[in-house]
Amino acid sequence: MGEIVSKQKGREGSSALISESVQQWAEGAWQQIVNKVERTSQRIGVSFPHASVNGVYDNMRPSWWTAGFWPGILWHIAKDGHHPGLQGIAELIEEKLDEPLYSLAVHHDAGFIWMLSAVADYRITGSERSKHRGLMAAAQLASRFNVKGSFIRAWHDLEQVNRAGWSIIDTVMNLPLLYWASEVTEDPRFRHIAAEHADTVLAHFLRPDGSSYHILEFDPESGERIGAMSGQGYAEESAWSRGSAWTIYGLTLSYIYTGEERFLTGAKRAAHFFLANLPEDHVPHWDFRAPEEGGKPRDTSAGACAACGLIEMSRLVPEAEARLYLRSAERIVRSLHEHYGTWDMPGEEGLIQSGTSNLPGGVHIDTPLIYGDYFFVEAVSKLRGSALRLW
Repeated sequence: MGEIVSKQKGREGSSALISESVQQWAEGAWQQIVNKVERTSQRIGVSFPHASVNGVYDNMRPSWWTAGFWPGILWHIAKDGHHPGLQGIAELIEEKLDEPLYSLAVHHDAGFIWMLSAVADYRITGSERSKHRGLMAAAQLASRFNVKGSFIRAWHDLEQVNRAGWSIIDTVMNLPLLYWASEVTEDPRFRHIAAEHADTVLAHFLRPDGSSYHILEFDPESGERIGAMSGQGYAEESAWSRGSAWTIYGLTLSYIYTGEERFLTGAKRAAHFFLANLPEDHVPHWDFRAPEEGGKPRDTSAGACAACGLIEMSRLVPEAEARLYLRSAERIVRSLHEHYGTWDMPGEEGLIQSGTSNLPGGVHIDTPLIYGDYFFVEAVSKLRGSALRLW
């Protein structure tokens, strides 16, 4: 089974514009990543980390939205066949994920969980069992689609809060699970749902200036948009940086799978906003429009995710434009490595510091986050010339 099974568009030779010096730097950073993960995996093992607490990664439930990022890191390293221990951990985690899968507890973040675990396994090893898991997760994700509003519902209801009409920008990064399912089944229905949701992102989530809403509410009966909520951003009309990163990468992936230019155009608009609002060290604050009062912590996870999207965008556009996106991604990733890396911190299990999970909720601020680590690993892998795509 080949590493990539989709009909993704893009230039042959993904490293064509990556300079030799950047690739050499990326090789050095990659070795630091491998060395650290080999060590930390001995303790983290078969678990579901989310955030580093006092240097040690926590362990969430298997249904938690971040459950796929640790096996995703392991697959990126294990893909060359020289790390059987890491592959074994990833495979055992995948088995543990059967708990939410078979209890029908799949939610809008199914792509984050099963693309980086079961689908990664299938793409790299050809495991039919993993393919089956991926398709089950895709079917449950598709079942959350609201036909009237053309959106995938977020979350489940809270006590006294009906969230049947809620949708969030994060879901655009989960659409590859549906695109992949269409390709392996040769059934376009999954792709139709994904593209409809991506169109809703363009019509409602992505603002004219390139920033994005986090949460939108629609009438679940009529599909009419009712309003917006600040979510993990500073305010309803602010610009949560990780939401912008989801938009950049998610719309780029929708273009890769469909070839529809409107998705690439939307991704560019989000990218230009993101790049125009970066501080001097090229790593975003948690919200681009948050006031200075009270401090503006960085969110390295947003920078790492956006960098991955920018690298993919550079493979899809003319060379002059590609250089803008690629050089911007290189600056972000090198800053993450040089200013936020934990290479000289043996007591820290995370790879990059200063992630901000949920500042309004006061949860995991200025600490390593497993999804920040994952996207950093993916970005470094791309800059060293790897052709592997797990999305």
